[in-house]
Amino acid sequence: MSKELPKDGSAELKIKISAILFMGLSHLLYLRDLVKGIFFALCEIAFLAYLPNTIRKVINLITLGTPKNDLPIKLRDNSVFMLIDGILMLSIVAMFVIVYVISVKSATKEYKDYCRKGYFGNQKENLNTALGKSFPIFGLAPSFIIVVVFVIVPLLFSVCVAFTNYSDPSHIPPANTVDWVGFQNFHELMGGNATWSKGFARVAGWTLVWAILSTFTCYFGGLIVAVQLKEINVKIAPYFRFIFILPYAVPGVVSLLVWKHLLNGTFGTINRTLQAIGLLAPDKTIPWLGTASMAQMTCVLVNLWAGFGYFMLLSMGTMTAISEDMYEAARIDGANKTQIFGRITLPLVMYQTMPLIIMSFAHNINNFGAIYFLTGGAPTVADSTTTLAGGTDILVSWIYKLTITLMKYNYASVIAVMIFIVLAPFAIFNFRQTKAFKEGEI
Repeated sequence: MSKELPKDGSAELKIKISAILFMGLSHLLYLRDLVKGIFFALCEIAFLAYLPNTIRKVINLITLGTPKNDLPIKLRDNSVFMLIDGILMLSIVAMFVIVYVISVKSATKEYKDYCRKGYFGNQKENLNTALGKSFPIFGLAPSFIIVVVFVIVPLLFSVCVAFTNYSDPSHIPPANTVDWVGFQNFHELMGGNATWSKGFARVAGWTLVWAILSTFTCYFGGLIVAVQLKEINVKIAPYFRFIFILPYAVPGVVSLLVWKHLLNGTFGTINRTLQAIGLLAPDKTIPWLGTASMAQMTCVLVNLWAGFGYFMLLSMGTMTAISEDMYEAARIDGANKTQIFGRITLPLVMYQTMPLIIMSFAHNINNFGAIYFLTGGAPTVADSTTTLAGGTDILVSWIYKLTITLMKYNYASVIAVMIFIVLAPFAIFNFRQTKAFKEGEI
């Protein structure tokens, strides 16, 4: 039948239709490519064999189960498992569609090759060609599947939870089912519920302030220290570099827990030292972590201590690429150190490190450890009783409390979705605007 195929391309529509009707059909009937034909056909047969189970899981995804209070808890519908299974099934369907499209394109391409060459290759040639061309696909397939199962599916699950009422006390599986509620959770956090919307606005505002301050204090702190170490011509300068990088080299959990005890308002070493040297009266203490505003400032300062070393090394490495002739020419023209720093060093360093500043900003928005291990989100504020969000909680630490303590998984997912919606476009847009990205050089 394949020998009767016209070589002028007029049978292309027939090839496409047969390939669309069943995967691998064109390869088996017309193109004499048994290897691809059998492979594609087996893919569709396996999919069709599993189709009833796929349909059942997709239906469960739509309904999320029905309450069955008369049954033991273990036998009731678990809406969370149904949600995960449904998303996984949809991912499998999407991958099947991709393979289906590949099979149709493969059939069309083989027919065009036949029209160009005027003959079909034998099975050995087809096998060698298939293995050669398919090697990158089969090589990337395991990684692609792992990314889909362990990255994309959990992300989609988190997004879907934002549109459900998955929360304590009435909708925690398997005792109770979960229902789709649309944008109700978004409405409650964005203004529908005064207490929750106020808490969300407060935490979101502080998260933005925290990300900006922590990023720019560490960056410019590290840059200033790097410039000073470069300017001083003493033999001990390398030792200073080693000392300044230690806070960054030590595990952050250890450093932050130590600072938490040092800054204790009553028993902390810092307050006791200030009392001992006479800077504080014996009955006076500084509430480093006792009030919201003071604790926020303390978080920024401790983060500066822990993070400036990274930017110091980054800036020093960047400055080594700046030609000394530029500095020498500036000195000959009468420029002082401040002018040299502002007109030469700072622009060139920022030009090369701007993408890293943007990445650091994105990291600090989700810098869970810097807040949780230092303050735990404390101190409490007016809405903490209901929302559990403390005065220093950022969005990601609040998500932790909402899930672990309050079991408000729906609100936590809404916050996670909002972080992604705001942060991802911002980071991508700003990165694309940098000269380093546009010119392709760093």
